Parts: sequence; structure tokens; C-alpha cells
Amino acid sequence: MTDAPTPGERDDPAGRPRATLATTLVEKLRNEVLAGDLLPGQRLRLEELRDRYGVSLSPLREAISRLGSEGLLLIEDQRGVRVAPVSADNLSEVVSLRADLEPKALRDSIQHGDDAWETKVTTAYLMLSRQEKTQEGSQRVERWERLHRQLHMSLLSACRMPLLLQFCSMLNDRGDRYRRLFLANQAVDQSVQDEHQKIVEASVAREADLACDLLRRHIERSAQYVRDALHRQHLL
Repeated sequence: MTDAPTPGERDDPAGRPRATLATTLVEKLRNEVLAGDLLPGQRLRLEELRDRYGVSLSPLREAISRLGSEGLLLIEDQRGVRVAPVSADNLSEVVSLRADLEPKALRDSIQHGDDAWETKVTTAYLMLSRQEKTQEGSQRVERWERLHRQLHMSLLSACRMPLLLQFCSMLNDRGDRYRRLFLANQAVDQSVQDEHQKIVEASVAREADLACDLLRRHIERSAQYVRDALHRQHLL
């Protein structure tokens, strides 16, 4: 039998615990930022968000604070909250950190991964490969991004360094924003599909040096492709 909630723990009309509600709001806001529904640099009005989500300000402020710590929102004294802008410098920093940290996590994952990990990785790759053959539909980018992230995080999932995995997940979210801007007007090029296949094959074959090198080059090359395209579109 669970203890009754203390006063203040419940903070929305549906009676959901405040902590659970804040976590739900974090996911909703994060998805809107990553998908571009909330535009880079856009100022957020808490009253409007409160009315849209049907919540009180307390869990909303908590969610905004958490996304501020992730760098997706900027909390400015006396000026409110706005979506973090995109820039060439920020993209370069994200790519540099990903290229250093993801191969490190992959090496540890290869070392500790078992048969279940191999199955998880290959399944994620197959699901993404099927999606890459589908180029139509308004949800194309959203589905591809979800499956792409799933593949990358599956590769790292056997890593036994939780803090490193947390950093990799956060950086993957940051990179998502730039890829989504690019993929809104572009299809996934064949070289990305080929690179994924080679990374997966080397990883499940336990060829750690090769897999890590392939992953690093994949991150850097893909980012350059996105950077060049966004420059042409005057988005960076």
C-alpha cells in the first residue's frame, strides 16, 4: 500500500503527481524544440504554455529549468525564457564533443555487450534501414530521427559509464536540431545508410578500433554535410 501524497505533490487538474507531470512537460517541450515547432530564438510565454498544456506554473517552471540545464532553453534574468538559438559555432562544438565521446562509449559497449545487445543493435539498424526507403509522408523526418537516435543509442547501450551515456544522449539531442532543419528539405543520402551498416557490422564483430573510427568519421562527415546545406539555405 503506497503512502498518500503530501500537500503540494499533486499539481494539475488530473491529479497527477507534480514530479511525473514535470517529466511529461520536459518531454513535450523537448520534442517541440527538437522538431522545430518552437523555433530557435523564440521567446516563450509561461502563461501561454500553461494554458496550452492545462497545467499550473509550478511544474512548468520545473520543466523549463531542466531544459535550461540541458541547453535547449535559455533562461535570462529579467528577460524570460527563449529557445536556444542555432549557430555554426554551436554545431561545431556539438560535433566535436560527439566525435570524442560517442566512440569512447562505443568501445566500452563493444567490450561489455552480450548477445542481447547484438540483437538490439541489429534490430535498430534494420528498422532504420526500412524507414530510409520511405521518402513520403509528413512524419518522415520525425520517424527517421527517432529510429536514427535509437540506432546510435543502441550501439552505446552496453557502455557501463552512466554519466558518459547521459552526455552522449544530451549531445545527440543537440545534433537532432540541426539535422531536422536539414532533413526538412532533403532526403537521407545513401552514404549515411552505408556508414550505418559498416558501423553495425564492425561493432557486432567486436572490431572496436574499426567501429570507433567509422563512428567518428560518420559523425564528422554527416555534420559537414548538414553544415554546408544549412549555409546554402542561410540558416547558419
